[in-house]
Amino acid sequence: MTTTHIKSLVLGSGPAGYTAAIYAARAALAPVLIEGLQPGGQLTITTDVENWPGDVSVLGPDLMVRMAEQARHVGVEIVADIVTAVDLSVRPFAVTLDSGRAYRTDSLVIATGAQARWLGLESEARFRGFGVSACATCDGFFFRNKTVAVVGGGNTAVEEALFLTNFAAKVFLIHRRDTLRADRTNQARLFANPKIEMIWNAEVGAVEGTDMPLGVTGIDLIDTVSGLPRHLPIDGLFVAIGHVPATQLFAGQLAMDDEGYILTAPDSTATSVAGVFAAGDVRDKIFRQAVTAAGMGCMAALETERFLTHAPAAQPELVAA
Repeated sequence: MTTTHIKSLVLGSGPAGYTAAIYAARAALAPVLIEGLQPGGQLTITTDVENWPGDVSVLGPDLMVRMAEQARHVGVEIVADIVTAVDLSVRPFAVTLDSGRAYRTDSLVIATGAQARWLGLESEARFRGFGVSACATCDGFFFRNKTVAVVGGGNTAVEEALFLTNFAAKVFLIHRRDTLRADRTNQARLFANPKIEMIWNAEVGAVEGTDMPLGVTGIDLIDTVSGLPRHLPIDGLFVAIGHVPATQLFAGQLAMDDEGYILTAPDSTATSVAGVFAAGDVRDKIFRQAVTAAGMGCMAALETERFLTHAPAAQPELVAA
């Protein structure tokens, strides 16, 4: 097994990872970036992106290709591989890849992202990015004056439904129980909004749509009490049943919250281990936007450079809540 000693290793190839690598390269840290299981991150399954500064509209995959090209241009070594093991108890940190290649790195930026929890339906996957979404902030604009549905019962689902009323003519909120988990303030706002209609005790059984062009026309619902079916005509479906951060490799090694998101110091990307920084959706369960992820990637690289120059005194401490 070949082991290479480097100054800076970035895990993940979404906006946070690429931005961290670009800034690290410009700081002469000669970073290596490991692409991971989904090169380009979640934006590769997004169609039109209309909220990225500087682009009126850009396809998600094209935006990620451009980030990769810029990273290579400034000298980032991009490795198409998957991380299988990380040991943060040794210094330099030990990272093993699926190919058998290994790195010992003086610093580490974790930008492995998070994946939306999906319903697990074959029809849902078919229309993902073509009427099925997990981000109202990203895609709500495309459903102006249309009818959409949100699936979920927590604060995220309620907030997505409320946000969608800025564009959609009608919003259904579908929940498999007869009470919501969302806090009382959010529920009060939801029930007071005339554009929103609740569908209680229901699960989505299938997503229906057209092939040419690919798009959603409705969903088949199943009543969780009676078992009776129902068809609901809609133009878009938003799944809001949570996200899963890709942090399993760091369990027991870094401080995390109950949902597996990495905890960082205030106003910082510094984790509970000196020299390890977290950026993007691995530590952000509130905004989850490409632009905020990129901003955190910038922070992580600047803090990495500071750590390598003045370690360990330069790294902010994680304060327990």
